[in-house]
Amino acid sequence: MSAAVKTKGAELEPGQSPKLTTYDGKDYEVVQEGLARILNLRRSVKSAGKGKSRDGGTPQQAVFYNPIQQFNRDLSVLVIRIFAEDLAKIRKARRERRTQGESNNAGKGKKRKRENADPEERRPVLESRSNGQLGQDEKVQVEVNEGARKNISLAINGQGNQSTLPAVSSETTRPGVPESHSIPESKEEPSEIPQGPRSSDIKAEEETDDKDTKPKTGTFRILDALSATGLRALRYAKEIPQVTSAIANDLSEPATASIKLNVHHNELVGKVYATTGNALTHMYRVAGGDHYRFPDGGQGRYEVIDLDPYGTAAPFLDAAVQALGDGGLLCVTCTDSGVFASVGYLEKTYSQYGGLPFKGPQSHEVGLRLILHTIATSAARYGLAIEPLVSLSIDFYARVFVRIRKSPAEVKFLAGKTMLVYNCDQGCGAWTTQFLAQNKLKKDKKEGHFYKFIVSQAPSASPHCEHCGFKTHLSGPMWGGPLHNPHFIQRILDVLPSLDAETYATIPRIEGMLSTALDETLLETPSDQASDVPTEPKPETSIIASLDPSQPDRYPFFLIPSALAKVLHCAAPSHASICGAFIDLGYRATRSHTKPGSIRTDAPWNVIWEVMREWVRQKAPVKEGAIVKNTPGWGIMKHDRSRVRVQDLKEELKSIMEKVEDLEAAKTEIGAALYRASKAPESNGAGDTVHGHPQASSGGPVSKLEVVFDEELGKDYSGKRLVRYQLNPRANWGPMTRAKGGHARDEASEGIS
Repeated sequence: MSAAVKTKGAELEPGQSPKLTTYDGKDYEVVQEGLARILNLRRSVKSAGKGKSRDGGTPQQAVFYNPIQQFNRDLSVLVIRIFAEDLAKIRKARRERRTQGESNNAGKGKKRKRENADPEERRPVLESRSNGQLGQDEKVQVEVNEGARKNISLAINGQGNQSTLPAVSSETTRPGVPESHSIPESKEEPSEIPQGPRSSDIKAEEETDDKDTKPKTGTFRILDALSATGLRALRYAKEIPQVTSAIANDLSEPATASIKLNVHHNELVGKVYATTGNALTHMYRVAGGDHYRFPDGGQGRYEVIDLDPYGTAAPFLDAAVQALGDGGLLCVTCTDSGVFASVGYLEKTYSQYGGLPFKGPQSHEVGLRLILHTIATSAARYGLAIEPLVSLSIDFYARVFVRIRKSPAEVKFLAGKTMLVYNCDQGCGAWTTQFLAQNKLKKDKKEGHFYKFIVSQAPSASPHCEHCGFKTHLSGPMWGGPLHNPHFIQRILDVLPSLDAETYATIPRIEGMLSTALDETLLETPSDQASDVPTEPKPETSIIASLDPSQPDRYPFFLIPSALAKVLHCAAPSHASICGAFIDLGYRATRSHTKPGSIRTDAPWNVIWEVMREWVRQKAPVKEGAIVKNTPGWGIMKHDRSRVRVQDLKEELKSIMEKVEDLEAAKTEIGAALYRASKAPESNGAGDTVHGHPQASSGGPVSKLEVVFDEELGKDYSGKRLVRYQLNPRANWGPMTRAKGGHARDEASEGIS
């Protein structure tokens, strides 16, 4: 690799012009992010003015780069860094257990079971059937004609040369892969990649001992499957110490030429490899068996795969979950929020994500759950279980980080963590969830425990909303488990103070969003609540705890006080006052990271609407005639406790008139009933309401709850101002226009050779 390099200007400072570098007579702008630098080819004024993008004036790019997603990349570096540290501890613990087991079994003549072997240190093989034969769906099909077979045989026997070998595409097509994602011939052109074995070495390689094909101890490989400039792979290689190699793949030849140039500029030759090819077929080759060699010469599967396409990542998920090693990390970005977070293209949502979207403010959280549902079902086909570590709705896209484990036992819990939602989207906005199955813990005859999987009774809701009477609509199926692992998020927050603010410019936003995500995790068991996650850093030697794989998220989604007030045509309560009311009743109340002004609570909807009715009665009376009959607000206010008391009084008076025949006795009974009715609001009654304990959860009427709007109780006393919700960073920001590399193909490919 050779290139004439000349640098112009000094390091970039705010307000200064970009730093320029010249390679082989061509000028490039140097863009620094984190510890990596990428080079953007400076286009002439004539070519730059040919195509304006739809975002309001930014010219189309030869290789795609969006500076707005620096937050995405900073967060990804931190997540993978924590994951790499945790994986190293897991591997160390496995080796220690295995060593201890071998020492205990020394001299007994027992062989260690293959299931206990560390996936990192054993030779990866194709998944096989019980009879030793591969199923048709598990093979990567490579068709070789009879003449090619003869040429291979001649080459192995030394009677031919390498030129007689058949030309087989480096990226083969797997059955079931859409033709739109496959190409007739795809090239892999790694920068400084060791050449594969020659035909004369094939026979010798087959006789090589198993240990020669095992990956090196401590191997940590990352695939940036849709790399564009290669910036992610460059940052991972520079900023994560555990990374041994990073493969930056792209289908576009100008893009891979740009990646090679950037690899050379960052002095990462031999650690970051650029490959040209279809991401699907590359991942299927890695998943296909032990004959694939990585550009660094090793074998195995990836520890991390990062999918960041322009649009949906759904077509790549099946290949990605198979190309990951056991316990690997899958990082997924989807920028098609108009599909997964909107009902405008629900047929497209279902075809991409296997579920229907949600109409309402919660649509982006539902979008996250639809993406996780797609990953979970893709993985479950192969006995792989998922554990979402961090799932965030950010700006115009969704970003999820999911650990993939080989665990057929955990896959059995998937139906019990998959749910449908009945949404009153045209009425009051309430919802009801319906899980497809139940994961029941039972005791066996030996006082042990086992799980029984039961089909749920249906339906869990009537066609009309029980609160306002309007029709409900269906959404899902979608992921019904937790969106985050609070222990993992806490570990990231623990390392933020030690980071360089210049390298990670988005630290304030990372801290704010992750803190909000940590708070919004409302788990069933109090000991597992996000609020109970220790704020003190855990010992560096500890492994991050996983959540119970059998438990669903019983309290998904959030409410917005202003939206509730709009239904009742009243002034909106403050965030602190309504949170204080829920907390005073014994429920939890926090924020959701997906929407400013949101409240996430474990209070049921009958309690939520009772709190709002009390808000109207105590704090914000509705003007007469504001609530029209046959509207959602009318249906909600029909259950007002004053109306309930009047109805109760009518029933009591009716009962008195039926029982009492004497007029004087009837007057006495009626007077007593009226007195009790007049005093009911001021008294708790005999055990009707216990302060701090929600009576609704014990089956009592919500109309007798004592609702107190305590703003002090509902305020956030964390003592630190956090950037929880990012404002628009600049004008015309967003996903930007797709790169158009054709016009710059020759110039980009000549950048470095």
